[in-house]
Amino acid sequence: MGLDVLGLGPVEHRVYEHLVRHRAAALDRIVADLGIRATEVGHALARLTESGLVATDGARRDRYVAAPPDVALGALILEHEDMLRRAEAEMLLLEQQYRDAGSGEADVVDVVRGPEAVRHRFNQLQRSARSEVLLFVKGDAAVVDREENVEEQFAIDRGVRYRYILERSRLDSPGVIDAVREAIAHGLEVRVAGELPTRLLIVDRAVAMVPLAAAGQDQTSGALLLHAGGLVSLAAALFDRTWSSAAHLRPAAEGGVASAELAPEEREVLALLELGLTDGSIASRTGVSLRTVQRRVRELMDRADVETRLQLGVAAVRKGWL
Repeated sequence: MGLDVLGLGPVEHRVYEHLVRHRAAALDRIVADLGIRATEVGHALARLTESGLVATDGARRDRYVAAPPDVALGALILEHEDMLRRAEAEMLLLEQQYRDAGSGEADVVDVVRGPEAVRHRFNQLQRSARSEVLLFVKGDAAVVDREENVEEQFAIDRGVRYRYILERSRLDSPGVIDAVREAIAHGLEVRVAGELPTRLLIVDRAVAMVPLAAAGQDQTSGALLLHAGGLVSLAAALFDRTWSSAAHLRPAAEGGVASAELAPEEREVLALLELGLTDGSIASRTGVSLRTVQRRVRELMDRADVETRLQLGVAAVRKGWL
């Protein structure tokens, strides 16, 4: 019902909702309207009163009044947020104790064994994400319906940015095109690359998960969990490098997805840049303003995810734009 996370059971929820709709009501009226036993309603009213959601009418002690939801529920939410912050602080303390108990490689690498344990840790890492989730999706990965991957949707709702790189052969699997199109529509950023070296998950650039088995072997039976340090930085650098050279995917008008192609005017600007022409010369040659040329160059650099014009030329060759 949505309020269970605040400690309210289904009966308390229904009683409070009834009082909110009517502002106030007597015990017998609540029992008659909701069809719930008087003892259950009485217990619910006692718990609601204790939580500050309900108060007795000063003039009639058998009549109950609902507290304004924004005030009463807001206070409960703040209380639970404080509890979560304390729990998070305790988690960090326990994590440090866990690290201190290890030695050598165990301080930076954990081994997760078994398909179920890998799935559990994969979901757990998504639940912990605060800002960014990065993924390599190999061609042999199983299709997971968005309705099943609830942790991803919860993370996106929290404002977490998801970036996927798909291995090109992955697009040939049944259902993948529709899943990618839906993912893009929900705000995920998706690119495609020729062949990826491994499966990979990186959360907030602080922890990464890679298969325990080598390429070509069963990679669902175990995983290595890499904690903050050089290994995670190496994994993030690999993702960034692959992302910069991967092709964008966008929804196609006729359905499915397609690589983002250059418009004719963008391709012309890029070709003239490759010939060494200045922005002014390109503007004169194409019949547009200097500002338009500069804007198109900047947009091309953004799409290629590069910072300099030299890098744009290299990226254009890799992406097949030239």
